[in-house]
Amino acid sequence: MAAIAWFRQEIVCRRRLSSDTNETILKDAFGQHGEIIEVFKAILLSHLAAKVICDHVSGKSKGYGFVQFTSEDEACIALEEMDGQLLDGRKIRVAYAQKG
Repeated sequence: MAAIAWFRQEIVCRRRLSSDTNETILKDAFGQHGEIIEVFKAILLSHLAAKVICDHVSGKSKGYGFVQFTSEDEACIALEEMDGQLLDGRKIRVAYAQKG
């Protein structure tokens, strides 16, 4: 049960991030809606509070990223406030991250 609760604190920006969006921009935008965890517990996310996923060869954004909040309530507020908003000139889609 704890893993599910922890996972509900993490949201994902899906397939709409600008190639100019980096971790700092993502963290600044979402940080307005709640406290973001400074260190991820997941190795996959490279221990960052906000992570833009990039292509290993080109280094360019794949168009999605993750943000983890200190509480489920803050993640819920950020999801509601940020879904459909403009970030770096692109309308983003935000949802809870799914395990697996």
